[in-house]
Amino acid sequence: MSGIYEQFGVTPGINARGNQTLLGGSTPPPEIQEAMDEAMNSGYVVFEDLLRKTGAFIADTLGTEQAFVTSGAAAAISLGTAAALAGNDREKMGLIPDTSTFDRNELVFQKGQDYTYKRCFTLAGAKLVEIGREDGCTVEEMEAAIGPKTAGIAFYESGQWGPEWVTIEQARELADKHDIRLIVDAAGQIYPLDQFTKTAQIADVVAFGAKYIGSPHSTGICTGRAEYVESAFLQNFIGFEMAGQQGLARPYGRPYKTDRGEVIGVAAALRRWFTINHEDRLAIEEAKRTGFHRGLSDIAGISVNIPKTPQIGPNTTVFIHFDPDVLGIGGHEVIKRLEKGDPPIWTRTHDDGKSIGIGVQMLSDEQVETVIQRIREIVS
Repeated sequence: MSGIYEQFGVTPGINARGNQTLLGGSTPPPEIQEAMDEAMNSGYVVFEDLLRKTGAFIADTLGTEQAFVTSGAAAAISLGTAAALAGNDREKMGLIPDTSTFDRNELVFQKGQDYTYKRCFTLAGAKLVEIGREDGCTVEEMEAAIGPKTAGIAFYESGQWGPEWVTIEQARELADKHDIRLIVDAAGQIYPLDQFTKTAQIADVVAFGAKYIGSPHSTGICTGRAEYVESAFLQNFIGFEMAGQQGLARPYGRPYKTDRGEVIGVAAALRRWFTINHEDRLAIEEAKRTGFHRGLSDIAGISVNIPKTPQIGPNTTVFIHFDPDVLGIGGHEVIKRLEKGDPPIWTRTHDDGKSIGIGVQMLSDEQVETVIQRIREIVS
């Protein structure tokens, strides 16, 4: 009998990219999946109670004032921005995303930190004001851009910004100085653990992607200072029901719905993330990376590079370079043939397609060997 994917005409394959949304993001560890299944089969709950109780656990774990589970980091960014715009003003909550009558509806954003998901800061009706240059931004430039329409600072925390950028600490100081909010997209800043907690504690609202800690792909965390996380909470999807019960304006966050299994999945995954031995975890990932070196480095025209930098964030990658002058084939063609194989293997391009990057964290040991063997067959 065919598998469940095949029954619907979908071809499953091997994810050698990592936690990428295009491939489904994550596979919860067995104990997290068991916790989610138990939640879905143990009856129903009052959802506000579930969100608040698990949120209290998340906030206690991260050392923040308040938190709750969201439908991904993007939802947390959008809800956090709504909180920065409306505060505790119930009338404004009901108007979002129409902020045309708001005194403040702008967020300053460092131009050179441009990235794919900056639009998430605008979904609640905020206007991004890009400042600085492509190669950096000074504190003075950021402060000069803060005006009477400025509601806050939108900040993308990658963990890799150099001294030419306004740091998250400097952004916090400016936000406090001008009584505006700091909203941070820190989706992947889940390791090292002190980086995780430090980032969570610094802003008014911080968004994390829970897929990176072993929760379902569709989950995230909104956390930070109680006043603004509570505003985000009131504008989340159960705000519609709470509005009728508590006389609130009907908020805009109905599309950001989670189920009870997902909420338990995030709480259980976070508990696991702060109790597992990360040295053991990283040793397992390192063994996968060295497996590629062992399995491919004997082939003339292939070089395998294992980055030696300390692990920051979720990605554990090995890079494989193909010399077309020796092999008669380059990285782009290898990628195409991997994807057209049976099963398809999805990797990332690197170095303008001269190399491929393999995120090993979603690969089993058996899949590592499968990818190695397929690459050997392609280049031979």
